[in-house]
Formats: sequence, C-alpha cells, structure tokens
Amino acid sequence: MKKNFISLFLLIFLGFQVSAQEATETGSLNEGTITSQFDYLNRISNNFQDYKVVKKTHLEKIRTNVLDSLNVFKSQLVTVNQELGTRQSKIGELEKQVTETNKQLEVAEAARDNFEFLGMAIHKSAYVTMMWTIVGILTAAFLFFLFRYSQSHRVISRAKKDLAETIEEFEQHRKNTLERERKLKRELVDAMNGKIH
Repeated sequence: MKKNFISLFLLIFLGFQVSAQEATETGSLNEGTITSQFDYLNRISNNFQDYKVVKKTHLEKIRTNVLDSLNVFKSQLVTVNQELGTRQSKIGELEKQVTETNKQLEVAEAARDNFEFLGMAIHKSAYVTMMWTIVGILTAAFLFFLFRYSQSHRVISRAKKDLAETIEEFEQHRKNTLERERKLKRELVDAMNGKIH
C-alpha cells in the first residue's frame, strides 16, 4: 500500500509538471500581440550554439502578421490624420468666428458707449460730464437768482414799508395842513366878520 501511495504521488507530481510545461508553452502565431507571437516563436525555436533556429514557415507567418499589424496601424494613422485635418479646419473656422465675434463685440461696445447728440458723435462719459456740468451751472444760476430775488424782496419790502410810512406821514401832514388851512380860513372869516361888524 505504501508503494501504491508513492507511485500515485509520483504520478500526480509528474502530471502537474507536464501541465505546467504545457501552460508555459501555450501561445500561437495566429493570435495575440506581436510581442507575444515573438515570445512564442522564441520558445518553440531550437537552439544551435548562440543562435536560434526558426522554421521558415514560422518566420513567414510572423512576417505576415507584422505586415498586417503595420497596415492596420497605417490605416489608423491615415484616419487619425484625416480627423486631425478636419479638427484643424474646424478650429480655423472657430477662430475666424471668434475674431468676427470680437469685432462685432467691439462695434457693439462702441455703439453702446457712443451716441449722437445734436448731430455729433459723443462718448457717454463725456455726455454725462457735460450734462452734470449743465446741471451744476443751472443750479448755481438758480441759487444766484434766488439769492438776488430774496435780496430784491427784502429791498422791496423795506421800500413798501418806507412808502407806507411816507404815505402815513404825508397823510398826517396833509391833515395837519388842511386843519391849519381851516383854522386860517376861520380866522380869516372871523376877522372879516369882525371888521364888518
């Protein structure tokens, strides 16, 4: 039984080694990357001194695979170059559109900041300054005329007061004069009546 167990163990051990060798020698010239195909070719080739002996069929197969890969890369490169050219032309068009948009923006900003006033093109800031200057001048003129009016009003009030006083004095003087005249006329009448009598 012990012999059977040892032989069974050897059989299992050898089976694992054979399957491990098969697993390491898997690969193909028909699939995988070029690198994996070269690795597979290197593994299956025979050694002669410092050289590897490769079968012609294997060498032709790997050559065909490399050329096919190169053709695929060339076609991909052509496609990429076409896409790059298309994108560069789109970028050029977009740059032109951006330039035109910037010009339109400058024109719109100039139109927004400038307008015609009394037939002259004027910038908004100059217009605002001019309008505030006019408002300031008109305010100063209003205040000046208001001051002059108040002074004139005071003078007129004083003149009216003086006139009223003068009129009152004149009326008083007239009354006094009329009364003196009456007195004088009475005295005259009395004197004339006294001579007559």
